[in-house]
Amino acid sequence: MALFAYANSASTNSTRFVDHRSSGPMSEMNTTPLIDVLLVLLIMFIIAIPVASHSVTVDLPQPCTSECSALPTDPLTNKITIDASDTVRWNGQPLDGPRLVSTLAATRLMAVEPELQFEPAANASYSSSAQVLRIIEGSGVSNFGFVGNERYRQFDAD
Repeated sequence: MALFAYANSASTNSTRFVDHRSSGPMSEMNTTPLIDVLLVLLIMFIIAIPVASHSVTVDLPQPCTSECSALPTDPLTNKITIDASDTVRWNGQPLDGPRLVSTLAATRLMAVEPELQFEPAANASYSSSAQVLRIIEGSGVSNFGFVGNERYRQFDAD
């Protein structure tokens, strides 16, 4: 629908425009002030929100001191096990996180890196297994494998 119609009067040879909008009330809303107010409110809320300063405490393994030395390693295969009481063992000898880090570093310095086998017990906690796996991954060991998984091939519901 054209807002303005072009009318030509033949008797006077004059040209005039006829406005068809003036016949009824305007039903369109001017949204420019509404958008301006919303943008100002948005900026005010962004400025009013404080910067989030949350801190997360992380227990990282501490580097070994003089009393912490690497455990003896087998030149072919070494096994890390975790038992039901979440005790980490290297070839049967218990060790903690810093000592595990130094022992893994010692295996990386060997001429041929020995195979590292990881065997958590079925009832060992997931968190301690995940922590040991993070330490192994962080050490850069490349010859790594899971052993003992064949015991869990069949799942028996109790």
